[in-house]
Amino acid sequence: MGEIKIIGMEKLQKKLKKNVQMAEVKRVVRHNGAEMQEKAQRNAPVGTPESTGISGYVGGTLKRSIGIDITDGGMTAEVEPTADYAPYVELGTRFMEAQPYLKPAFEEQREKFKKDMKKLTR
Repeated sequence: MGEIKIIGMEKLQKKLKKNVQMAEVKRVVRHNGAEMQEKAQRNAPVGTPESTGISGYVGGTLKRSIGIDITDGGMTAEVEPTADYAPYVELGTRFMEAQPYLKPAFEEQREKFKKDMKKLTR
């Protein structure tokens, strides 16, 4: 659902190779991806017996389902939930209000990622 991806790779790689090691770029991608995962998990709503009306209900499935996958040789971090109902919670339905947890985490982390990448290219 949310991912941090570098676009314009060739141009950026040339500049980065002059200024930094690619291992540092991959470290920044991995670190920011992990932070986004933590933020999304922190933002994810957790059902309770009171909110669901189910006695003895134990929530947290959505929160636990939010994982991270590092791809493109370490250049892409994908953070997304695997729970089937995750999009309905994020976006809402005609019967329930949206409870965004992923997009706010992405928006916040995107700014930090940009700053971290700019530090590498100085």
